[in-house]
Amino acid sequence: MASTKTQVELLAPAGTPEKLEIAVHYGADAVYLAGRDFSLRNFSANFSLADMLAARRLTRERGVHMYVAVNIFSRDSEALAIADYLASLASVDPDALIVADPAIFMQARRLLPHVPIHVSTQANTTNTGTAQFWRDLGATRVNGARELTLEEIREMSANSGLEVEAFVHGAMCIAYSGRCLLSGYMKKRESNRGMCCQPCRFHYTLMEQTRPGQHFPIAEDPRGAYVFNSRDLCMIEHLPALIDAGICSFKIEGRMKSIHYLAGVVKVYREAIDAWYRDPDAYRVQERWLAELSAISHRGYCTGFYFGDPDQTAANLDDVIHPGYRFVAKVIENAPDGGVRVLVKNKIVSGEAVDILCPGGPTREDRIQRITDDHGITQSLAQPGSTATLYLGLPPRRLDLIRRREQEAAAGQP
Repeated sequence: MASTKTQVELLAPAGTPEKLEIAVHYGADAVYLAGRDFSLRNFSANFSLADMLAARRLTRERGVHMYVAVNIFSRDSEALAIADYLASLASVDPDALIVADPAIFMQARRLLPHVPIHVSTQANTTNTGTAQFWRDLGATRVNGARELTLEEIREMSANSGLEVEAFVHGAMCIAYSGRCLLSGYMKKRESNRGMCCQPCRFHYTLMEQTRPGQHFPIAEDPRGAYVFNSRDLCMIEHLPALIDAGICSFKIEGRMKSIHYLAGVVKVYREAIDAWYRDPDAYRVQERWLAELSAISHRGYCTGFYFGDPDQTAANLDDVIHPGYRFVAKVIENAPDGGVRVLVKNKIVSGEAVDILCPGGPTREDRIQRITDDHGITQSLAQPGSTATLYLGLPPRRLDLIRRREQEAAAGQP
């Protein structure tokens, strides 16, 4: 059994300052984020330099590590701009940079020699020798290629001299280590330049005009066929094996996902990790953890490449699985009279039953007893995009999320 001296890190995505707050609130040990350029999620809102400085203050206050992704594959024309950007990060003083491109790696070592460098999964590190190559250049951590099995990761962790990080949950790219050309070909948006339009999620039909009567097996529904649509990774039932393999950091995918996704996933993995370290021998996967992960939109779950099972990497031909919940509000602050002020995400109706998604422990059931607007006037409902004060049986805490079951949501529609 792996040593319990150093607890595995839970690393969460933070695509915006709001998502950063949510990740920290629900128990992340570390977050990864990016500036407005030079990362693989350029269509996420991301962070200005001022946002990063604020994020650094928050993460330091909460004892959370903050890693900044600069993981595009760069062009010569960008070298000066990237150098300027890296130099600007000196004032942020992140706990590490996440890098894939060797040129950016060397720039970072020169301009920010005191900042550790984590090698991105985009660098496609598939063996211990390659990990040692990065170590000898000065890297401190490597995210192993997604295609590695658990035993290959164990070997790399034991012999590379580096920390080894691995994804445990979230979307998986259909291409080898994310190196996809479809987006650039179809939409002129290069995937490894942070502009992927996710063509693997498009609806396709299959036709070969000159071969009438020659059929290829393909599953589809009236909307089309999802021939490239990979299922989502979910390793919640295998955390002891991941810990035993020596993985130092469990990484969650999803800088462009919703705060509802982020809250639920971070909450579950936080509880599971803590339960294992409290008592490894008594550790059991809780049904409520599985239920919570099923309450989030996903494309069907699998264990990816970890166990060498090809069935686990088969495409999901049915598109997104929509759960039976609708996220309705985020708590902004407590009101002085026992209510909570919320940012409304979907319509809320007075009297309806809701669930409170809070850090630690089961989701709590409650009911909206009263709604008031920003002037204190009682309302029968609150509309998306507004702020309102809600009165429930037990007030939730700041940054807790409120949702309702889909049948409740449907009943409240006009």
